[in-house]
Amino acid sequence: MTDLSPAAQAVMDAYYSTESLRSAPALAAVLRALAEYRTPHWDGTGPACHWHPTPQVRRELLNIADELEGHA
Repeated sequence: MTDLSPAAQAVMDAYYSTESLRSAPALAAVLRALAEYRTPHWDGTGPACHWHPTPQVRRELLNIADELEGHA
């Protein structure tokens, strides 16, 4: 197994500091879902979505997910 990048290690450290799923594949799935999320059209009612990642942010989330899956 290789060492994780600082970004992926930070995600793992934060993840393992909670009482949640506790697996790299599950965490990778969460990151992939976040990267693939598309903001719905806002019709002026209800809460507006403020998650608007750039293509670079999406790519980095997918890169970390790939790294975590390879680390599992």
